[in-house]
Amino acid sequence: MACGFAPVCKLIAVAVVYIIASPTLAFPIPPYPSNENQTVSVGLNSLADLAAVQILEAPFPYEFPEEDRIDLFPMPKCNGVTIEDATIDQIQDAMNARLLTASQLVLCYMKRVDQTDKYLDAIMELNPDFMQIASALDAERAAGHVRGPLHGIPFLIKDNIASKDKMETTAGSWALLGSIVPRDAHVVARLREQGALLFGHATLSEWADMRSNFYSEGYSARGGQARGPYNLTMNPGGSSSGSGAAVAANLFISPAERNALVGIKPTVGLTSRAGVIPESSHQDSVGALARTVRDAVYALDGIYGIDPRDNYTSAQKGKTPSGGYTQFLANKTALQGATFGLPWKSFWVHAEEPMLSSLIELLELIKGAGATIINGTELPNYDTIVSPNGWNWDYGTTRGFANESEFTVVKVDFYNDIKRYLAELTNTQIRSLEDIVKYNNDNEGTEGGTPNFHPAFASGQDSFLASLESKGIMDETYYQALAFCQKSTREDGIDAALRHNKTQLSALLVPPEVGQTYQIAAQAGYPVVTIPAGINTLNGLPFGLALMNTAWSEPTLIKYASAIENLQFSTNTKLKRTLPNWYGYREKNIPVL
Repeated sequence: MACGFAPVCKLIAVAVVYIIASPTLAFPIPPYPSNENQTVSVGLNSLADLAAVQILEAPFPYEFPEEDRIDLFPMPKCNGVTIEDATIDQIQDAMNARLLTASQLVLCYMKRVDQTDKYLDAIMELNPDFMQIASALDAERAAGHVRGPLHGIPFLIKDNIASKDKMETTAGSWALLGSIVPRDAHVVARLREQGALLFGHATLSEWADMRSNFYSEGYSARGGQARGPYNLTMNPGGSSSGSGAAVAANLFISPAERNALVGIKPTVGLTSRAGVIPESSHQDSVGALARTVRDAVYALDGIYGIDPRDNYTSAQKGKTPSGGYTQFLANKTALQGATFGLPWKSFWVHAEEPMLSSLIELLELIKGAGATIINGTELPNYDTIVSPNGWNWDYGTTRGFANESEFTVVKVDFYNDIKRYLAELTNTQIRSLEDIVKYNNDNEGTEGGTPNFHPAFASGQDSFLASLESKGIMDETYYQALAFCQKSTREDGIDAALRHNKTQLSALLVPPEVGQTYQIAAQAGYPVVTIPAGINTLNGLPFGLALMNTAWSEPTLIKYASAIENLQFSTNTKLKRTLPNWYGYREKNIPVL
């Protein structure tokens, strides 16, 4: 199975919103003209001057990576403001102090994209109207109207989240190029209302990993191969690869753990999936990636809520906090008296060195802050539902029981869900999974419809074909599989592990590099928060620590994730987020199978 990173491998983060917070700028940029007829004088005295200013006399350190530098892609100040790895609060402070405007900020990001994205392929498409939007948001701020903490903050969305503007929404496939969406996805509309600035669409694994079982993660026909800035030769980390790479590279605020980011995967139903190219209505969840827990929670506050177009969101009524989720952010003192569980045989036994030793060291740090950690808090039926050989969404069938397989549900859901999504598009002939499969077969050179034809799609479109074969029929096997997957991962799984010997645990701590962790949470529809936890010394890739809990437990997860993050940054431990080292940046950008 090429999908080695299950946190965003298939279902649990089909769509993610990425909050930006660290641009770069190689030269001072004047404020963007408020009148389109204005011009900015460059003070040239002759044609010779015009020719001379086009010559790059100092390529280092910002325009080209200098071979002998440790910091290959350094970030200068933006309009005099230091914003490398800056938080949303720090950027808002600079804006409120009139040291920085949204227009200047977004131009800084544009420069950062130009500096680094030729190596990463993290950006699918930039919003051609970003400057006009920034200018309007600046005018609102100047008039004393600030919509909230996201006002003027640029964000990226995966290319499977619809935006009703001049950008395409294609899930990385040429098949949907030119199609027109009926409206913004609900989460995009919510963010726009709060003053966040949609900067562009990020690359992703084509069709969010749904089309193939063996494929190059982060590759799509339209976007090419996304790569992670920590090690550009390695698997970039799931369907949200481009967005994770962009945030990690300080283009924007696995891809969470593969890119040293905080990732929040909410309870299914907390955020609307309306306007998102689907995989499974039972598992899809729109989440957030950012460099800090607080920034990720700002994004979560910006996107959750009831949406009449997604009936799953009605389940949150009475289960969400008044005033949003930022109120649950905490410092390390919150760890005093907390009791965490380690499902060792269920998940930890599958973690590899040296990551395992580093995570154990971090666990000792958490214990030292006053928390109790109980080992052996297993999912009672882990030997039945957790694949011992890595992430496997058809593990039930592998064991001989299709009526206990997650994929039995997903392949039927996708057939029906994608048809409903396509029905609302205009300006396209693609109306069904049959049309998509035919398009891929008719365009082998780019879409690799058959196995071993395209290097990025080793198994062709085998998952699509399995879904096609199902015809979307919800038969007895389908309903048995759905009931089994939900019950075995909920009350007989995560919930049972959280009630350890009559002790109610604060959360389960799991290693998200072990893909089965997120697979089980996805089947349950339960939330998970991942925080950066260090760098693997063997390959230079970041890894994380994840907190898992029951449905609607986001307040608890946010409390303890932020407390652990505060603990990390209040000590001299290396087990926390660090900046990328860009290993292998000169390697040829081919599919990473």
